Amino acid sequence: MAEPHDDRRARNRWLALSLSRIAGSVLAVLGVLVLAQPARAPAWLGGVALVAGLVAMAVVPRHLARKWRSPRP
Repeated sequence: MAEPHDDRRARNRWLALSLSRIAGSVLAVLGVLVLAQPARAPAWLGGVALVAGLVAMAVVPRHLARKWRSPRP
């Protein structure tokens, strides 16, 4: 049976992966909203937020998972 400490660590890592995905998607949605309403903010700002959100959704969880991967026997 796994140690409680290991279970907590796995839960916290899963939570960090999930939150990084959610944060990236929120940033991408905000970028789309800014692009849809260019009168409130410059369109380039929406484009930057959209690209940054998409990159964050693709890169950050993969990087964290690779960093936390269990060593191969």
